[in-house]
Amino acid sequence: MSLKVLIVDDSALMRRQLKQMLERAGDIVSEVARDGQDALVRLEAFDPDVITLDINMPVMDGLACLSHIMAESPRPVIMVSSLTEKGALATFEALELGAFDYVNKPGGTVSLNLRDVEQELQQKVRAAANQRQSMATKVQKRRLHDAKVTRQPRQSLRSRVGSRYKLVVVGVSTGGPSTLESILRELPAGFPVPIVVAQHMPAHFTKPFAERLDRQCALKVTEVRGPALLEPGHVYIARGDADARIVKRAGNIRMISIPASDTHLWHPSISRLVTSAREVYQDRELICVQLTGMGDDGAAEMASAHQHGALTIAESEASAVVFGMPRALIEQQGAGMVLESEKIAAQLVEWASR
Repeated sequence: MSLKVLIVDDSALMRRQLKQMLERAGDIVSEVARDGQDALVRLEAFDPDVITLDINMPVMDGLACLSHIMAESPRPVIMVSSLTEKGALATFEALELGAFDYVNKPGGTVSLNLRDVEQELQQKVRAAANQRQSMATKVQKRRLHDAKVTRQPRQSLRSRVGSRYKLVVVGVSTGGPSTLESILRELPAGFPVPIVVAQHMPAHFTKPFAERLDRQCALKVTEVRGPALLEPGHVYIARGDADARIVKRAGNIRMISIPASDTHLWHPSISRLVTSAREVYQDRELICVQLTGMGDDGAAEMASAHQHGALTIAESEASAVVFGMPRALIEQQGAGMVLESEKIAAQLVEWASR
């Protein structure tokens, strides 16, 4: 059976290109809408499995349209956004509203090289379609949970007791920004272990993403471009379109940004980050968390670390937007615990307090 996709974009050129890209997959049929208002009219009659939604449109923009969709007829929506800081901020707002994921227009608002993301778009449409049945339940559950979560107050770390664990490594991809935000918002400023994060994301997105998290969380959140000394109470976001390593220099442990490796498919690479952490710390000093995402980046490395003493968590299928990465960790016997995202922060606090 073919997947049905509604393409929403105010540019006739973009609509035509997106339609051609999707239908070249062979198992996708599509219709188009010229703005958010037009999309809502076509939604009921066409009943798409997935919607691709531009952000900047006249009459009704993408964020307003997304709000209506999630309130009235929840289904997976993939935002098609420009590679700018403004586009990134709007995309994060869309993810908070319930969008499944995003794809970037590599050439800007009207992209002439959209074919560069054809495979990515097709893959995300298929992944999104698989989530349609559980979409409404997951969106409602996340909203109820987030409504109960309050930002932990920032406070001094100096009086806090240290932990037997030295580092938390988090891997996350598709569906990850809102999941990561909900977890970090529950951690107190006195959290005694540094947290490093590899979130698959473009370079233009990681800086505004880190700034957004810093505003929302009690922990200090920064994007890592130059060497960053790892400190308790801090979260370090690996720079997009690059990789990151944990290194020990002159007796100090830092996170550094390095060029992306051609031998890894996803960036920032979770595999490279975990491997480097294991070179600096003993496995029994590490906590590894594998959140929502496609593929298996980091699963083998986290599983090996777990088998040698690291504590590990895989996000459960019940909450994961895409269960691929957590499933890979579980299948490789690497998940010490399998938890819904809503329970992960409390578990981290309990472990780190030891």
